[in-house]
Amino acid sequence: MFLSVRLLLLLAVLAPVTSTTNPGVKVKLTQKGLEYGRQLGMIQIQQKLKTIKVPDISGSQKVSPIGKVQYSLTNMHIVNVGLPKSGLGLVPGTGVRLSIGNAFISLNGNWRVKYLRFIKDHGSFDLKVSGLTIGTTIIIQSDETGRPRVSSTNCAATVGGADIKFHGGASWLYNLFRNFIDKALRSALQKQICPLVVDAISDLNPQLKTLNVLAKVDQYAEIEYSMVSSPTVSKSSIDFGLKGVFYNIGKHQEPPFSPAVFSLPPQINNMLYVGMSTFTINSAAFVYNSAGALSLYITDDMIPAGSPIRLNTRTFGAFIPQLSKLFPGLMMKLLVKTAKTPVISFQPNNVTVQASGTVTAYAIQPNATLSPLFVLNLETSVSTRVFVSGMRVAGAVTLNKMDVTLGTSYVGAFQVKSLDNILQMVVKIVVIPKLNAQLAKGYPLPTIGKMKLVNTELKVLKDYMLIGTDVQFTA
Repeated sequence: MFLSVRLLLLLAVLAPVTSTTNPGVKVKLTQKGLEYGRQLGMIQIQQKLKTIKVPDISGSQKVSPIGKVQYSLTNMHIVNVGLPKSGLGLVPGTGVRLSIGNAFISLNGNWRVKYLRFIKDHGSFDLKVSGLTIGTTIIIQSDETGRPRVSSTNCAATVGGADIKFHGGASWLYNLFRNFIDKALRSALQKQICPLVVDAISDLNPQLKTLNVLAKVDQYAEIEYSMVSSPTVSKSSIDFGLKGVFYNIGKHQEPPFSPAVFSLPPQINNMLYVGMSTFTINSAAFVYNSAGALSLYITDDMIPAGSPIRLNTRTFGAFIPQLSKLFPGLMMKLLVKTAKTPVISFQPNNVTVQASGTVTAYAIQPNATLSPLFVLNLETSVSTRVFVSGMRVAGAVTLNKMDVTLGTSYVGAFQVKSLDNILQMVVKIVVIPKLNAQLAKGYPLPTIGKMKLVNTELKVLKDYMLIGTDVQFTA
């Protein structure tokens, strides 16, 4: 896992922190996700092992019957690394264990000997070391920003047998010093492996800092994905908790409600599962309502040209006779806004938004000043379809029902019921399309690097929605 930032992207939120806060977002990485990361990681570790630098080796050895032989091995470099067998397994309560077996490293270099004081010989050699094994445990922690930081512990590497082929020089010398050269080279290689593993892990941390712990949504909001608890490692998955809360940009005011406990189902068919609670979505509603973003002025030019309903005192005067008398021949403007934060609820296969709002009607005077006409109270219910679009969760709403009552009238009493059809039309052809245009932009999921979701499925369950997905990465 440590070998590939792509795998760590799957982990997405792996660092432990100390907190009693329940997460608003949960992430589950399955064994299938680990297997994908292992495949990518072996490519990286293979390239890393090819960078092994074998220092020149020299010394002397008594070789019967010719006596002392001085030797040197120079210009050695790796020509091939093979990692045919590897595994990445979960260690419950601990972390992830990487194991590599039956690996091999091939290198070549030059040899030179001197014996009987004045006789010299030289040539080249090829060495293939087989039976190489590597094992290490990956520890995942949190840095000061709430992003994951990785390190390894208990790294061990062993080098098996070696096959040496000498080229050039007097062939009778080969077997005389084959054994001690074999031992020296295997020792030099073994000393290099674990430090490279440690380096490979450390090299990932700058890339892990690209995790969008604080992701901008738009001019009003950003969402925080910092980790709130240590990962839970089981036999089948790693589960992580994210804060998952929306804030007004530059002003991190906590919402007046807290996330409830929820658990992801024991599904393992996809690489990754992301559970987003109603807390997260309701914190978004709180932010947008606090920012005053849930309001809309509606003017006549926003009504389709072919509609017989126009925003003027003549149309409304047909239902409120005194209106056309007090404000004859004037265009009108409506202000639709929420009266309090909307409430979103998740039930199996159903997302419902309950919203209380007002509609304030104005007459537009010739000098462009606005004269208030009346204020209506709205109680609306909309159904929401949620879906994944790219690396964002998006939505679209449809109106279920709308109840209208009179709040204040500046033009005398009138039958509010008579305005139902007009208001239904305004909401359906103006307000809903505007809202859906914003919802279609979505809000970002937690990501690292160039991540793409594939085979994605979203389900709405009680109190949370579940995204099951596989992942691909591009360079």
